[in-house]
Amino acid sequence: MPRAKRGNKRLQRRKKILKLAKGYKMTKSKLYRSAKESVERALKFAYIGRRIKKRDYRSLWIVRINAAARQSGLSYSQFMRGIKKSGILLDRKILANLAVTDELGFAKLVAQAKQALA
Repeated sequence: MPRAKRGNKRLQRRKKILKLAKGYKMTKSKLYRSAKESVERALKFAYIGRRIKKRDYRSLWIVRINAAARQSGLSYSQFMRGIKKSGILLDRKILANLAVTDELGFAKLVAQAKQALA
């Protein structure tokens, strides 16, 4: 059985890594070993960053909902409890958008939440 050499596969793998490392400084964009380390590190941070972004947006939505609910005389937790009791199935992203863009619509939601709490 003839021995198998890597040939094309190795070249393709290296090209892919060096393409991802384009724009890095000095050896990190030229030499495979340094480029591989840098690319792996960058991909790790990108993965973590995508998770952090979701966390940050959720907290931003909560702050916006809380501010709008407090103007109507409810805290965030009371408002969310009232919304759930009244059977309204809107997520925090939509509620925050309503709080910022449509104050009258959000006021109606707050009124429904108050009615469900009472």
